[in-house]
Amino acid sequence: MKMKSLKDLLAEQLKDLYSAENQLVKALPKMAKAAENEQLRHGFEQHLEQTRHQVERIEKICERLDITPKGKKCTAMVGLITEGKELMSEDADADVLDAGLIAAAQKVEHYEIASYGSARTWAEQLGLREAVSLLEETLNEEKETDQKLSHLATEMINEHAKHGEDGDGEPSGRQHRELGQEREHEDGQRHSGAMQQHDGRKSEPEMHEAGR
Repeated sequence: MKMKSLKDLLAEQLKDLYSAENQLVKALPKMAKAAENEQLRHGFEQHLEQTRHQVERIEKICERLDITPKGKKCTAMVGLITEGKELMSEDADADVLDAGLIAAAQKVEHYEIASYGSARTWAEQLGLREAVSLLEETLNEEKETDQKLSHLATEMINEHAKHGEDGDGEPSGRQHRELGQEREHEDGQRHSGAMQQHDGRKSEPEMHEAGR
């Protein structure tokens, strides 16, 4: 369909965003599962809920404007999610992977911030006040998510990744936990073995009584 007006352009942008958000609804649980840092994992899970509400807002806008949101594939989001999948398939230390996941997520956020910003501006110029309000709400959520990711990266995760196994030779993140679990398992086995040996040996009085 030929775009003849700013409203047509807005309609195409809404369709693109609708596709992008629905792709993200499927991708975020995988990113949350891959994240080692608890705050990062919780952040992905929280943004998943936000994204579902963002899909609903687009549907509401499209309903008001008599637009069918389905039928378009956001190729930009396809590419961004593919990059994220490639990252998660890499053999990487947990902290390094978390740093990469933040970067992948921020690429998505920056794309969405630009897209929602344009859509909001066009809606404003077209006098679509309800659409402006809904798009502004989502835009603010995307900006807030981007800021949270930046804070988490600079204040914690990047520092952990910098001092990973390749840095000072010390294990980090998941490696510390795995080493601790291995030690606990070994201690448990030793304790269990000692108990079995104790149970298998009766004291002399007990043996004497048993012989009667």
